Amino acid sequence: MDTKIVAIILFIVFLSILNFNVHGQTNNFIVNDFGAVADGKTDNSKAFVNAWKRACETDGGIVSVPLGTYFVREADFEGPCIGQTLFHIDGTLLASNDPMLDEDYWITFYKVDRLTVSGNGTFDGNGANSWANCGGIAKCNLPPTTLKINYVNNSYIQGLHFVNSKMFHLHIHESDNVNVNYVHILAPEDSPNTDGIHIGNSNDIKIFNAHIATGDDCISMGDGSTNINISSVWCGPGHGISIGSLGKYKVEEDVSGITVRNCTFNNTDNGLRIKTWAPSASSPVVSDVAFVDIDLINVRNPIIIDQYYCPSGSCGNEGESSVEIKRVKFVDVKGSSATETAVDVQCSKSKPCQDIEFIDLDIGYNGQPTNASCSNADDLFRGSDQVPSRCS
Repeated sequence: MDTKIVAIILFIVFLSILNFNVHGQTNNFIVNDFGAVADGKTDNSKAFVNAWKRACETDGGIVSVPLGTYFVREADFEGPCIGQTLFHIDGTLLASNDPMLDEDYWITFYKVDRLTVSGNGTFDGNGANSWANCGGIAKCNLPPTTLKINYVNNSYIQGLHFVNSKMFHLHIHESDNVNVNYVHILAPEDSPNTDGIHIGNSNDIKIFNAHIATGDDCISMGDGSTNINISSVWCGPGHGISIGSLGKYKVEEDVSGITVRNCTFNNTDNGLRIKTWAPSASSPVVSDVAFVDIDLINVRNPIIIDQYYCPSGSCGNEGESSVEIKRVKFVDVKGSSATETAVDVQCSKSKPCQDIEFIDLDIGYNGQPTNASCSNADDLFRGSDQVPSRCS
């Protein structure tokens, strides 16, 4: 064979080997190879979805988002996939700043099993215009959530940053066995409806080692949330960790098996909260809830059960909540309150709270003891030198 031809063949082989080494494994699909441009302007939605499709149809497929800012108007990543799938983000995904978007969600993973979304990258919801146009308007057309995990099982979300979502930052819905680890979520204290993580109709969800500072709940659990474990979360500013609101809609599922442990609340409006509507359109049951080893730093409402929840202030006093709350424990909740009332339990007259326990509380206000206010509740305070020590 001609030596020049041999040299050309060897050079092509060398380039192929080099390309493999640079781009990693053959199952690694880099969004730039599908036309993505990291200029913060070009709509990369199609490139991202095409990279996902290739990864999804490959056993062990990987989507890689390198460093840079990638504008994505909307992307739906649908399964089922052939095998385990990794979506690795080192760059920044930038949302539209259009406040009039009709989409409910910006980025969605749907019907995927064994998914990992990881990296040191960022989801930037670009939400400032939406807050200005929607904040405080009761009938506002709700802006999109940043990331929805929908019908996803046996999966991980880890290491990522979420900033300035138009609404919720992360929504886990109809999913089972999802682990959220080492995420950072940040939005201004006055940004409306920017919950850090919202869970609904999902089972066996674990949230560990998260730092969340937003304008609404750090973590909220809606109806159908079961076997939820939350640990080592730093929350603040924001509205604390909440169960609810519940009872707003005609069909709602029970909430049970909730454990919140070893969390810190710093300058939040609320600490640990359960909230239900009155009157209620449905009658779900909240049961078997434990809040354990909680640190409070200047929290306005450290412990609150509110069965007269009405965020708009225009609900009136037309009825009672039919949501039942029972077997709830607050254990080793300690630190400082920003108000004199550290425990505020206002339960329904028609469905009084049952088996509400307060164990080893130590909550002060400006160096003085705090008090507790309870209504329609079967409550029990246990522990020596507990503050507050009883309900008034």
